[in-house]
Amino acid sequence: MTAARLRRVLLYAGLVAVGLLFIGPMYWLFSSALKESGDIYQFPPRWLPGWHFENFAEAWRAAPFGDFFVNSVIVTAGGATIKLVNATLTAYAFVFLRFPYKNVIFLVMLGALMVPNNVTLIVNYITVSNLGWINTYLGLIVPSAGSVFGMFLLRQYMLTLPGDIVEAARVDGAGHLRIMWQVVLPMCKPMLVTVGIIAVVDMWNDFIWPLIVTNTVEMRTLPIGLLYLRSNEGYANWGAIMAGTVMVALPMLILFLLAQRQITRGLTGGAVKG
Repeated sequence: MTAARLRRVLLYAGLVAVGLLFIGPMYWLFSSALKESGDIYQFPPRWLPGWHFENFAEAWRAAPFGDFFVNSVIVTAGGATIKLVNATLTAYAFVFLRFPYKNVIFLVMLGALMVPNNVTLIVNYITVSNLGWINTYLGLIVPSAGSVFGMFLLRQYMLTLPGDIVEAARVDGAGHLRIMWQVVLPMCKPMLVTVGIIAVVDMWNDFIWPLIVTNTVEMRTLPIGLLYLRSNEGYANWGAIMAGTVMVALPMLILFLLAQRQITRGLTGGAVKG
């Protein structure tokens, strides 16, 4: 075997190992959701699912997943939309507008990324409580309305856009809103999709803040619903708990599968154009 072929074999073997490292736990989750409780604890493990769909019905009965889904959809749609709009407007301002201390403000905003979210929990909770937003959609959405990371990604992508097109639009008399809407945003579509998906996943999977700011079961979101389901089911029926986890994780998996090409284009576009 030649050295080149050996390297290729080792490369593919490494890729298969990494793939199994990610796919294995995911397969075990989905297969366990279709097993009876006794089959989950069986040793040696039973790798094939048992097609026990009753777990999903039992999970739906044990916890009000209908309310959890509605709350998660509202919070995710509203929060992700606000995050994307804020990130887009802020990134455009940092790239195409001139104002005093622009670089300093940008560095300060980047510094906010270094602050853990848990540090701001008490301040946000006191603010939301004073506004009377406890156990409301406003309390769930507004504190997470900013996205410095999304702004940073969009700013870096906008810096790679050809300046001649923007200058031509200015010569034609286009204002900033028209330039942003008709020139910049169409060219930033891959990165807009990437930032939007990051915002959606962030809002959908958020656990700590919804747990703190809500105090009734009817206002809980899906991640909190899994905790509620486990507290109801105990450790006896892991099949139902796994089925509930599948219901929470499946929408995000489908979203990634549908948008993976746009995500790849968005994350690699700056490097290619640069």
